[in-house]
Amino acid sequence: MTTGGARGRARLAFRSAGLAGFTGTMLAGWLGRSRLGPRGDDPDVRDRWVRTWTKGLLRLYAIRLKVDGTIPPRGSGGRLIVSNHRSAIDIGILLSVFGGRMVSRHDLAGWPMIGLAARSTGTVFVDRRSPQSGMLTIRAMRRVLEAGETICVFPEGTTFAGDEVRPFQPGAFLAAARSGADVIPVGIAYATGSEAAFFDETFPRHLARISAAPPTRAVMSVGEPIATKGARASALEATAHAAITARVARARALVDG
Repeated sequence: MTTGGARGRARLAFRSAGLAGFTGTMLAGWLGRSRLGPRGDDPDVRDRWVRTWTKGLLRLYAIRLKVDGTIPPRGSGGRLIVSNHRSAIDIGILLSVFGGRMVSRHDLAGWPMIGLAARSTGTVFVDRRSPQSGMLTIRAMRRVLEAGETICVFPEGTTFAGDEVRPFQPGAFLAAARSGADVIPVGIAYATGSEAAFFDETFPRHLARISAAPPTRAVMSVGEPIATKGARASALEATAHAAITARVARARALVDG
């Protein structure tokens, strides 16, 4: 783990305490409102809470984010946000900008505090080793999209090193095609030499490394919405893959330019 000496260790201690304290405070407020407030299940209320929480975490971890492109406004229909996946930071970036719900690996649900926050805000969990879990996840995504909400997903299925966009899992595109939700392609890149990449290590080690890291520059490049009406899921998948590849290339040029 790269800690940068005494400064890195100080950042690690400060951010670890901040993560626990800020998330605990935000979570207590959210759970209290959702249980007692008259609009506890309102997607707009949940989105504001999610965006406030994740923006605070990005500030805590000194993630200097530049957004390239136009963020499509929420309309009456759902939005499926699809992105490449290189770091745990990606989750905070997507939720801070778009709000909505994440599709996440099933074991996250059992993690201390973070798992409770994920469950409480409607995260859709999937066990990619289980075909039955995959089908249930597609149905859950479709219900959320048909309700006009936003879902963020990493269709590569896991994190990878480098900018190459790997083949996609098809489930999210099946849900989008059946619901008629727009697909928004996104590409994320971190400055070369940063500590952001999550690859070939455990999550606790990854979290410790980015907690100790100096400020991290990142660019998220947003593409034009892809209409799904009358489209086949396989065609949507191919179109989104090409669009995300182009967005990643643009994000890389901007963050390292």
